[in-house]
Amino acid sequence: MSAILRPLAYLLSARWAREGLQAVFFIYLARKSAPTYGEFMLSLGLGSILLMGVEFGLNYHLVGEIIRKGEKAGETLSQALALKVCLLTVALAGTWRFVSWQNYEAQLAWIMLLMGAGVGLEGLASTFFVALQVAGRQDLEGKIRTVAAALGFGYGLITLALGVPPILIVLFKWVEALTNLVGGALTVRRLQGFSWRRPNLESMRRLLWTASIFAIIELVAAIYNKANIFFLQNHGGVNAVAQYSAPWQIVEGLTALVSNLLLHQVMFPIFVRLWGTDQEEISRLARATARWLTLAAFPLMFFLFVESDRIIPLIFGPRFQDAVWLLKYLAPAIIIAFLHNLAGFLMMSMDRQRLLLLFYLGGLLANLGLCSWVIPLAPLPGAAAAIVLTKGVVALMTVLYVQRRLQIITLALLRDMAVISLVALILYGVGKIHLPRLLAESLALAPFLWAGWRWRRLDKRQ
Repeated sequence: MSAILRPLAYLLSARWAREGLQAVFFIYLARKSAPTYGEFMLSLGLGSILLMGVEFGLNYHLVGEIIRKGEKAGETLSQALALKVCLLTVALAGTWRFVSWQNYEAQLAWIMLLMGAGVGLEGLASTFFVALQVAGRQDLEGKIRTVAAALGFGYGLITLALGVPPILIVLFKWVEALTNLVGGALTVRRLQGFSWRRPNLESMRRLLWTASIFAIIELVAAIYNKANIFFLQNHGGVNAVAQYSAPWQIVEGLTALVSNLLLHQVMFPIFVRLWGTDQEEISRLARATARWLTLAAFPLMFFLFVESDRIIPLIFGPRFQDAVWLLKYLAPAIIIAFLHNLAGFLMMSMDRQRLLLLFYLGGLLANLGLCSWVIPLAPLPGAAAAIVLTKGVVALMTVLYVQRRLQIITLALLRDMAVISLVALILYGVGKIHLPRLLAESLALAPFLWAGWRWRRLDKRQ
């Protein structure tokens, strides 16, 4: 367990530092100018799709390649980095074409291009972070990311306070990305066994072909996660994008802690090592992970649902009234994302990425259909419904497949969560009548805390 908790703790500390700085920056931005906040959120949405194009699934493939090649892994890293530079060039050209096609105003167009380039540079830096993760040096990754976040968002906050134009403020992403890139490269270069090699074109071609399935998976996922905001921009405008982005930033931030840190950067390398050598252990780890993710998801969703009328005004200010009820709509995405991401990484460790791609393509078709149908009728509720239903469809397919192979969700877990949730609802219902609001909500969380304490004691005995 310490092999999981220690690297997770390093990454969590860096993540919390970055998320804290990011939250301060975007809250400040939202309070100063809601339209500019909406433009930045739209740009980040496009940037996330561009990032998937730059990384092209190479990071997932690199985990297995580094483990297999050992001391010769430097050659694979060099090839991956060279490929990403080429892909970044193509992705930026595609971004420029998209922005021109959409006929955005000049300021929005430049913000999207500059943000996209900065996010794309993060894709180059992630190559070195994969090497650190496989080497078990998440502590070094955490230090680099913390420094990069401090420099990047520090620049953003200073320029925002000085009132400089948004096209200069957006360069905060360049500062953060370049710091990650340089810091990661210098750190990996010092690691034993990671010497740089001149990229070979034939090897690069094979690497590109092998990683392409992961790339398509990432691109499809990025598109169906962000497509609704582009429909929303067309039917509701920048202000509607801002109202939707405020609660989605909270939900996505919470799910990213699990998918990016615990599952991707810690558990996925472990799953890859164990698959094919110790399936009993991978099943045990998967069941334990599913149990703790489920226990964490329910109180998070409850808290966001009942406290949305306080969370949104406190963070984003009084102008985000629609964001209050949107947060309630989006809260179920947390449990859906937790379980789906676990199932997805397990499928990739099983070498079932082609089937996973089919599931994602089904989700994309469902998403585009929902966006085309519901967003024109009701822009904000439609955008929320489209993403939650899409994630539900994809999660249903992936979890059912992994369930057949590994039985990650047991009857005991379903029974325990049903009883815990029922007791929590009863306590909340009674508490609302007789107690102040915060005390009633705290009382409802007590069964989940008790279950966590009990499960932790049982885990120690095993």
